[in-house]
Amino acid sequence: MPRAPFDLAGVAIAPGSRTQIDVPAARLYTHAPLSIPVEVVHGRQAGPTLLVCGGIHGDEINGVEIVRRLLRSRQLQGLRGTLIAVPIVNVFGFVQNSRYLPDRRDLNRCFPGSESGSLGGRMAALFREAIVDQATHIVDLHTGAIHRTNLPQIRAQLVAGGETERMANAFGAPVILNAELREGSLRHYAQNRGIPVLTYEAGEALRFDEWAITPGVRGVLRVMRRLGMLSGEHRRREPPAAEVANGSSWARAPIDGILRPRVRLGARVARGEVLGRVADPFGNAEGEVLAMADGIVIGMSRLPLANEGEALFHIARFDAIEEAQSAIEGFHSSLEPPPDPLY
Repeated sequence: MPRAPFDLAGVAIAPGSRTQIDVPAARLYTHAPLSIPVEVVHGRQAGPTLLVCGGIHGDEINGVEIVRRLLRSRQLQGLRGTLIAVPIVNVFGFVQNSRYLPDRRDLNRCFPGSESGSLGGRMAALFREAIVDQATHIVDLHTGAIHRTNLPQIRAQLVAGGETERMANAFGAPVILNAELREGSLRHYAQNRGIPVLTYEAGEALRFDEWAITPGVRGVLRVMRRLGMLSGEHRRREPPAAEVANGSSWARAPIDGILRPRVRLGARVARGEVLGRVADPFGNAEGEVLAMADGIVIGMSRLPLANEGEALFHIARFDAIEEAQSAIEGFHSSLEPPPDPLY
């Protein structure tokens, strides 16, 4: 029996074809229409339906480039199953260089949404009904917030031997955080419906970080091979297996002032180690930012200006820290050029 077309937003995509669709979202004050851009690649053979989406936070643009490169990959030839690629979910935030929607709501705290709710609720409901509910698997692409950068990492709720864990291991990021679900997030909604979902965090908002984008594209393709959507073996040297962090916490500014970091993203640190110093402009008052545990720096502030109590260094803790350090070093060595995460 021939495979049926794939329907999205009233558009039928024939097997063995690909189509770009503009899903109507809203109108601007000027009456100009605003749409969520989607490309569907519908394989000739049956298989999973993978949603890869970026820009749920409108200023997190590394994911936009990851989706673009994924869609240009020759490895999609002979695709089994269906790829739904959405480079920009929060189109309102994207055009304003903003993380949020115009009503200052975080779209990633609005799921499952409501057709009669706030703007955030309506956008979440639209995206869920038109796109998310059709997926069998999801990869959600993110970066650090404004003035914050993240070491490439996967965040997922892991169950030993489960599909989400297999996807996380296949992705190839150097660190996996077994992260609790946050109510209202896409991951919370999807996971509760039995849809395995990975959140890829890498780089900084409003920036293209090549050391975050390239591994993101490779990681999605690895996941697709793991799901049986792509044939053939990956020819590039695989990075060491990722280590799962058993927890994480932020080291915070002890005083108001200007931060001078002493460690890089991905550095191994020991409990009590000085991660940086915060001082007033004259240097009369100075405070040390100390590591609260042995671990790896997986996120850090990129803005030298710090208020007392502000989160500056994100430290992940591992049972097997030597293996975690090895995985990160192997990851860095696979990249050209190497990351430059200091100011």
